[in-house]
Amino acid sequence: MWLQRTIRLRGRSRGFHIITEEIVGAMPELTRVETGLLHLWLQHTSASLSINENADPLVMGDLEAFLRRLVPDDTPYFQHTYEGPDDMTAHVKSSLLGVQLSIPVAGGALAMGTWQGIYLGEHREQGGSRRIVATLQGEH
Repeated sequence: MWLQRTIRLRGRSRGFHIITEEIVGAMPELTRVETGLLHLWLQHTSASLSINENADPLVMGDLEAFLRRLVPDDTPYFQHTYEGPDDMTAHVKSSLLGVQLSIPVAGGALAMGTWQGIYLGEHREQGGSRRIVATLQGEH
C-alpha cells in the first residue's frame, strides 16, 4: 500500500509545538498498516520537524531558548534579512534540524517511544500555515 497526502497545519507562534495527534488524525489509514513507514516532508525553509520529549512542555521552551542563543536574530553578518530579523535565522535553524522524518509503523500505530512526539519547530515570528507531505507505505 502507498498513500500520499498534504497535511495543512494552522499557523503557530514561534517555538516548538507537538503535532503528533494532528499527523495521526490526518492519516486514518495508519490503523490498517501492520508493518510500514510514514515519511513526513515539511514544504518550508523557515520551520523544521523533529522527534523529542512529549511529556514535559519545558523541553520545548528549552529548545527554543537554546536555538535563540545559538542563532540570535540580531546576528550582524546575515544579509538575507528581507523579511525581518528572524528571516535568515529561521533558515539556519531549519537547516540544522531538518524538514523530514521517517517513522516506523507497527501494528497500526506509529512505533515511537513512550515519551516521543513529533515536533514542528516554528522559527519565524509570523510563520503562518505550514504544509507537510505525508507518504505512508506498508503492508496490511
